[in-house]
This record gives sequence, C-alpha cells and structure tokens, in this order.
Amino acid sequence: MPIEIPHLNYNGRIHQIQMGDGAKSIEVGGESCYPFYKFEGNMPNTPRIAMEVYDEAPDDWPEAAIAPFADVLGDPVAWAKKCVESYGAEMICLQLQSTDPNGTNRSAEETAQLVKKVAAAIDVPLVIWGTANPEKDTEVLRAVAEAVQDRRLALGPVEEGNYKKIGATAMAYNHIVIASSPIDINLAKQLNILMSNLGIKESNIIMDPTVSSIGYGIEYAYSVMERIRMAALTQQDEKLQFPLICNIARETWKSKEAKAVEADDPSYGNDGERGITLEAMSATLLLLAGADILIMRHPEAIRLTREMISELS
Repeated sequence: MPIEIPHLNYNGRIHQIQMGDGAKSIEVGGESCYPFYKFEGNMPNTPRIAMEVYDEAPDDWPEAAIAPFADVLGDPVAWAKKCVESYGAEMICLQLQSTDPNGTNRSAEETAQLVKKVAAAIDVPLVIWGTANPEKDTEVLRAVAEAVQDRRLALGPVEEGNYKKIGATAMAYNHIVIASSPIDINLAKQLNILMSNLGIKESNIIMDPTVSSIGYGIEYAYSVMERIRMAALTQQDEKLQFPLICNIARETWKSKEAKAVEADDPSYGNDGERGITLEAMSATLLLLAGADILIMRHPEAIRLTREMISELS
C-alpha cells in the first residue's frame, strides 16, 4: 500500500522584489512555501548574501575579520570592488557607520557623494544601511536617494519615526525601503501598513525584523521571523508578505565570543575560526527561519553559508 506524505496547503505568497538594476539585478522572494520546503510549494529564488562594506575603517574588529580586507579598510570604493572582484559578492551593503552623531558624524552631503562613488564602482545591487538614529538617518538617506538617482538602491533601516520622509524620497526615485521593526510581528505589520498607506509599492518594500547572533537572543528573532512567514503564507496576511533581510554580520562579530583572544582564554578555542563559525551558524539559522537576504562579513563564513544554501536547495 503506497504511503501518502501529507502536504500543507499554502494560500499566500511572498512578493518578489528586484534588487538593483541592469544585467546583475537580483530577484528575491517569491516563495509559496516555508523555507526550502520545495516539496510543498515553490521557492523560485534562493536566498542571497550581501557582503558588507563600511564607510570608514572599523576600530573594534577582531583580527580574523580584518585580515581579508586589511589593504582596503580605509577606502570604501576599493573595499566594495574587492568584495565583488575577489570574493564574488553578488550584492554589497554599505554600512554608514561614519554618520553616527555619537561618532564621526559625517554630513549627509559628504556621505551622499561617497555613496555615489561606491555605486559607480560596482555593478551589483547596493544596500545602504544607516545607524538607526532616526533623525540622522532621515537626513542622510534622503540625500543619498537623491544623489544616486541612476541606481535602484535599498535604503534602511526605515522606522516608524522616519518612514514618511524617507519613504517619500524613495518613492520619487524608485528606491527600495527596508522596513525595520524591533523583533515584534505586530510592529512589523503596523509599519508595513503605514508604508502602504503612504503609497510605497509592494514591489519596493523589504522587511528587517531585527536579528541577533547565536547566544544573544537568536531564538527570539527566529520565532518572530517564523511567525511572520506563517501569517504570510498560511493566513494570507498581505501586510506580511515581503522578503526578509537580516543584518547578521555586525551582530555576530561584536559579540564577546567572536572577539575573545585564545591566548587570554584557551577554553574559547581558535579565535581565527571561532567568529567565522559563529557567523555561518547564525546565518544558517536565519535561513531556516525565512531570510531572503543575509548581510555577512567574512568570505569564509559566506562560502560555508553558500554551501548550506546549495545543499538545502
């Protein structure tokens, strides 16, 4: 007697979003099933990885994270080109650390010109990530959106406190907005509703649920992402049917476990491998929760994660 394997029927579908423009644009989303459950539905686009680049040289990275980029840390344009040409990056995320009012506090105008140079130097999709300071991000991301009109950027994080101003500018130049909410499905849905009411197209919204690394609350982030996908696919909640982007690299590499030096505490093991493993494992968990885009740092962690995506696909 043949065995019939039960299948779950999905009524919803994740919106498919085009990242970037031109020959190297990328489609994300489009799923009609849970992550990698291809026996129950369709997953037309595999998850993608954006390599992060910082707009100023970081001063708090462990040696393992610095080594692959040691020759370009002070030059974001060269850094972005190295990620694409040497490490095969299919997408770049430019982290605007220098705009932080509590740090360098670089002006919006200067930042916009820098982003313009980075955008001109690469032909892969470009994500622009602010500092989560609503006032400064509003000023900076609006200037960036206007300065780089010839590229389709993804701008974030866009929060409830600044979505109107950033959203309006993004709409004017057909950029994507990254709707960011603090690990809460209800807040995530509410922000998506507000953006839709503002007039932002469904094809221009990506969700950032906020994530953490292993050991720092990733199970909570996983649960929220899982609930978002359940509501989107099985409950036909149209306000949650958007691709998910996870800024996991900085959460992983700022942790004590990634930074600790083996000589100071041998029980932690090899510090050159530890951060890489932690980043790859954290990324894999988020893939299983429904991540469509992962923002990652170390080339080896990215290689391991790509292998996992290939195996799961």
